Order: sequence, then structure tokens, then C-alpha cells
Amino acid sequence: MLTIHAPSRGDAVLVEGDRLAAIGPYESLAAAYPAARVRRWPGRLSPGLVDPGGAELLERAYHPDPREADTLGTEPLDPPPFALDDMRRGGSARRGVQRMLARGVVAVVGSPRSRVVGEAVRRSGLAVVPSPVLPPLAVGGPARFAVFDGEVCVATVLAGRLVYRAK
Repeated sequence: MLTIHAPSRGDAVLVEGDRLAAIGPYESLAAAYPAARVRRWPGRLSPGLVDPGGAELLERAYHPDPREADTLGTEPLDPPPFALDDMRRGGSARRGVQRMLARGVVAVVGSPRSRVVGEAVRRSGLAVVPSPVLPPLAVGGPARFAVFDGEVCVATVLAGRLVYRAK
């Protein structure tokens, strides 16, 4: 399915599958691809953010389950106050990934060491990159980007899928 992501400022992108099929003014893309679904966003498209310590933080910290907020709070606990088995570490990593996506993170530097954290990163679609620099958005490149309205992330797209949308 073709999708045009149209920010209120700057160029729009046409996503086909997991790739960027076109970049340009919304009006041009809409005219060339009238059957494409359109997602409109406030703000500007960006290649997204890279979290240089993200993989390490997912390994090291515990991201509390919302049901634990009354006793553990809502912020990551680093170090956690208890030992993490694979089940707890996996749940924590999934919640940590969601926090990253809500900030517009599309990649982490370095591969996670534990299997469950690696699985959470892989399943989310976050890229694992060797350095904290992402190339600019390009036709034929991965459909991996974020939309920011000022400093606030309003949407994150990984592999062509909308994985975060601000409420």
C-alpha cells in the first residue's frame, strides 16, 4: 500500500512497503499518486534520532510496568532494585523501546548482548547502527523517520510502519 506522510512544513514522503518511493512537495506526490493513503502531521519530517546508549540502557535499566507505578514509579530504574530474569528483562526492554519510539528514536548504536533485549529491538524495527549518524532521507532508502512538531515527536515510522503516534 502506498502512503504519503505529509508534514505541515517541508517535503512529504511516499512510502511503498519498507522503502521511500518518492520525496517532494505534498501537492506533487498527491497528484502523481492519487490512490495513496495520506497521513497528515504537524511539524517536519526528519530521519529520526539515534540513541547512542540505547542498547546499553535497555540491557542495564528496568523500565517499570505501568501496574508497578505505585511502588516503582514510572521512570527507568538504573540499576534495578532486583535481579532481572529473562521474562522481566524482556518486558522491560519492550517498554523501554516504546519510550524510545515516543522520542523519535529510529536506531540504537551497538547490538544488545542479551537475547531477549535483542529480540525486543529486532521486533520493534529499530535499526542497529555502528555510529550515531543517520544518512538523510533518500528515495529507495529505508522508510524510517520521525515527525517532530518543535521538540515533540508526533510520529515514528520504522520499516514503513507507523509504530508511534502522539495522542
